[in-house]
Amino acid sequence: MSERRACKAAGFSRMSMRYQAQRRDDGVLRTRMKELAHERRRFGYRRLHVLLRREGFAVNHKRLFRIYREERLGVRRRGGRKRAIGTRAPIQPPLSPNERWSLDFVSDRSMDGRRFRVLTVVDDCTRECLALVADTPLSGARVAREPDALIVARGKPAMIVSDNGSEFTSNAILTWADRSRVRWHYIAPGKPMQNAFIESFNGRLRDEFLNERLFYTLSQARSQLARWRTDYNGSRPHSALAWQTPAAFSATFAQRRDLPLRQVAGSTTDPASTTRSKAAHNRQVELRAG
Repeated sequence: MSERRACKAAGFSRMSMRYQAQRRDDGVLRTRMKELAHERRRFGYRRLHVLLRREGFAVNHKRLFRIYREERLGVRRRGGRKRAIGTRAPIQPPLSPNERWSLDFVSDRSMDGRRFRVLTVVDDCTRECLALVADTPLSGARVAREPDALIVARGKPAMIVSDNGSEFTSNAILTWADRSRVRWHYIAPGKPMQNAFIESFNGRLRDEFLNERLFYTLSQARSQLARWRTDYNGSRPHSALAWQTPAAFSATFAQRRDLPLRQVAGSTTDPASTTRSKAAHNRQVELRAG
């Protein structure tokens, strides 16, 4: 029996009978994705998708997820602590850079068992990491010197948010805030969700950097922290910024320094225009009363 009669008798389409699958060659894509997943072991397929699109790979996220599953590149989820269930008031994000900075500490140990701490500073609007200061003693006076250096390079913030640690509540910090005229806001004790931006950043720093590297000396930790900060601000896609980098998102804010100079005659209103507006308002009141 011919193929035509057999397909007609079975009710089968001849196009489906002669179809040959044409699967694309994913060798280059698989190799590059495995390289990126090895370099950034805590990145999921969505962040890898953004990085691959930057390099020119025109790949659909569904196809990338299929390859991601086939290569078994899934990120193992680390166990976390139990969290209380209840309603929480959302923190209002700032609308411009330097409107609010957040400060906190992260601790780690070197290979010789020596404990060191890292002071983290984040701009809550652009999500940029402004500073990562690693040292063994980080007193209040040492912490007070860091905002001065940031203000020289970036400008003065309107407010700084921190917890109630002894370093942040010391006389050195209170003196600095009074001298610099910067509002220093302390969150409620035992409420880290009130400082959610720096807590989220510290989680990324712990998961993607501190848990992935071994430090033999403090100077080595400082140099690697500086490189990771540059990569975080300039290369790492941020999900809260529509997968932009913090540096690219910060560049979208144009500083409009000419606003106070736009009214050449002064900032006061014109007396004639004020009189005309009052007369028009009185006419509208008379018409409504009539």
